[in-house]
Amino acid sequence: MADVKVTPRFRRLCNQFARILGGEHEIDQGPVCFVSRNRQLRATILGRRTTSPLVRYQLFSFESLDASGRALCLGETACTQRQADRLISNLRRNGIIVTALHNHWLFESPRLMYIHWESIDNPVAFARKTKRSIAFLG
Repeated sequence: MADVKVTPRFRRLCNQFARILGGEHEIDQGPVCFVSRNRQLRATILGRRTTSPLVRYQLFSFESLDASGRALCLGETACTQRQADRLISNLRRNGIIVTALHNHWLFESPRLMYIHWESIDNPVAFARKTKRSIAFLG
């Protein structure tokens, strides 16, 4: 994105964050390092197969990086209803705050739940904790 003032340190950190999480990244105004990861999630909504990014993508970011290397780190993903408890437990075990568990759609199959999480952490540490927490989702 043009006109974003980004230090080389922030850019390197964003690249590393994206590599750990296995996604594509961009740097937005702020700066905010935003990473999206496409996953294969087979689902239908209203009886129709969906491959929409609104269903498949996992999203992660960090911003407000301080002098000690800690930032506001955020994540979200869809998972099946059966996977929700395990994912929440994994995140909490890694010291990450789970902020929301909810659905987005009606009449979907399998039942999909969306989980959001946050932490003030070193972005690389957060990425590693998140990767460990979501690894079982595939």
